[in-house]
Amino acid sequence: MNISDLKFDENGLIPAIVQDVQSKEVLTLAYMTEESLQKSIDTRETWFYSRSRQELWHKGETSGNTQVIEDIRYDCDQDALIVLVHPNGPACHKGTFSCFEDSLLEDGGVERSASDRFAILSQLEKLIAERDAARPEGSYTTYLFKEGVDKILKKVGEEASEVIIAAKNRDKNELSWETADLLYHVLVLLKEQDLPLDDVLKVLKERHTEPAEKE
Repeated sequence: MNISDLKFDENGLIPAIVQDVQSKEVLTLAYMTEESLQKSIDTRETWFYSRSRQELWHKGETSGNTQVIEDIRYDCDQDALIVLVHPNGPACHKGTFSCFEDSLLEDGGVERSASDRFAILSQLEKLIAERDAARPEGSYTTYLFKEGVDKILKKVGEEASEVIIAAKNRDKNELSWETADLLYHVLVLLKEQDLPLDDVLKVLKERHTEPAEKE
C-alpha cells in the first residue's frame, strides 16, 4: 500500500484519528496531507496539517508533547487513518490527556453506565496513562513513574506479599484491599513497560480457548 493509493479529499486532506496504543483512548482527530503523512512515517512522530493556519505542524514541537508512532492503519475505503501512538504528554492544547473529555449524555456516557464489571480496569489503565503523560505534582502515580522501574517492581513485590499474608489470615476485607493495590501497581508496571493490558488479556484468552489436549 502506497500513500498515493489513499483517498485524500478535494483539499488534499485525510482525517487521522490518533489513539493511545496502550489505553486505547482516542486522543484527537486531526488531518494529514500526503506530505505530513510521509513526514510522520519518516520521523515516527505525528505531523498534521492545520486547516486554520494552512500549514504543516509537528505535534509537540513547542510543547514537547510529541506522539511516537507505533502504527498507522487505514480503513476499508482508504479514506481515513488511525494513528496508534505513545504520547509524551497531553494531546489537547487545553492540557488534557485527550481532546474528547466531555460527554453530551447527562449521565456521563460509557464510563458511568457501563455494565461490564471489569470496566474499572479500563478506566484505571486510562487514568494511569494520563498520569504518565501529564506527570501532575502530588500524584502517587507520578511519583512511581519518576522513581522508575525498580521502585515499581519493589511495590509490586510488596503488594504481592501483602496479598499472601491477607490470604493466610483468612481476612476477606484485607485481601480485597491488598489485591486492589496489587492490580494497580501491576497496571503501572505494564504502562512503564509499554505493554497494553489487552496483550495480557489476549494471552489469557488464547490459553483458555484452545481445545483441551488429549491425555
